[in-house]
Amino acid sequence: MSATATRHRRHDDTPDTDGDFARLSRLPSGPERDALREAIICAWLPVAKRLALRFRNKGENMEDLTQVASLALVKAVDRYDPDLGHAFPSYAIPVITGELKRHFRDYLWTLHVPRNIQEVRSRTRSARDALEQELGGRTPTITEISTRTGMPKEDVMAGLEASASCTPLSLNAAVQGAEERLLAETVGADDAAIERVVNREALRALITHLSEQDRYVLYLRFFVGLSQSQIGEILGFSQMHISRRLSRLYSELRQGLLAHA
Repeated sequence: MSATATRHRRHDDTPDTDGDFARLSRLPSGPERDALREAIICAWLPVAKRLALRFRNKGENMEDLTQVASLALVKAVDRYDPDLGHAFPSYAIPVITGELKRHFRDYLWTLHVPRNIQEVRSRTRSARDALEQELGGRTPTITEISTRTGMPKEDVMAGLEASASCTPLSLNAAVQGAEERLLAETVGADDAAIERVVNREALRALITHLSEQDRYVLYLRFFVGLSQSQIGEILGFSQMHISRRLSRLYSELRQGLLAHA
């Protein structure tokens, strides 16, 4: 690592890499440039991790947050142009923070919400929180939020509804009604009987295309409940013959059901 990449500024803990970036911009592609680029990234990694820490209590684990911040740092290093005149911290910190916010906005919503609604939600929530403090804890009305934000009431309502996508109701929450129940008790479940009905109807159509004797073998096996040996005695075949015939029928019907699905 270069000497300047390890030096820090007097008034804050960000590394002083101005000289490194000036040198990086002049170096051609090659091992020397790659080594200097890596040194700059390593020097700034603690800053990226510190920025990620600001978001640690928002429902995402620190390892993922650190990865997002680190990748954003790499982008910032690769895109920074010292000749434009602005310092790297003033460029990199907003880039890293923006990537972290975008991570929450685009990937951690419980329900997918269009980006314009997410932005409306953010403005609505900020205005609501500020008004609650000004009103002594009272929940502001839609009209009050609309006046504060300058947004139509319809947009305010959409923003308030979108907030529910970030904090879904627990299945253990109580639901008020004739009698209090848990939300989980009101949620439907898949009924296996429905799938059996569908399969039975599909099988009915498949069986009609079998030979009369094959249909009779299935009837004796599944509706009468006879064993393979008993079926063989009735039809004059060996138990092994009936076993092979049933295996063939099972395979044909199974393939037919899969094709039907």
